[in-house]
Amino acid sequence: MKLSALAAAAIFSAAFALPASAAPAVPVETFPGAPGVITLSGKCAKLVVAKFDATKGCKNELASVTLVNGLVTFIFTSDGKALGFQGDGGGIKPASNGNARLPLSLVTTGVGNKMTGEVKVAGFCTFGNPYAGKPIAIECTAESKDSSFTGSFRTGGKLVKKGK
Repeated sequence: MKLSALAAAAIFSAAFALPASAAPAVPVETFPGAPGVITLSGKCAKLVVAKFDATKGCKNELASVTLVNGLVTFIFTSDGKALGFQGDGGGIKPASNGNARLPLSLVTTGVGNKMTGEVKVAGFCTFGNPYAGKPIAIECTAESKDSSFTGSFRTGGKLVKKGK
């Protein structure tokens, strides 16, 4: 207990000893970010499962769900059905044009808010950071041994809605 109090006091005093220019900056919000749900508004440009094109009924909102264990799922919805592209957020790597790339391991399916089906896949979602205040694209493509999945969504650059 004494050691943690001593460490806290040292950190506290060190923070006040820094010149203003050396003070830590306010952290920039990242995407997909901490555990929780983020809803993006914009335009669903494409949603295709195998040969079935669900783009016409695709909702103009996309959910990004980050779980405590680091799994990230981008969820597209069309006519009450949901298609989620899921991967380990720890595997996100930089991509071209300031984007990031999430390797995918599963596509999840469901109706309403319940995701009940899972298909093992290989693929990627490439995405920008909606907190930058500019329009971004989220583009996901994945293939299983029996099917292919594609989702493409473009934001209008407005701030996102967060939930828990």
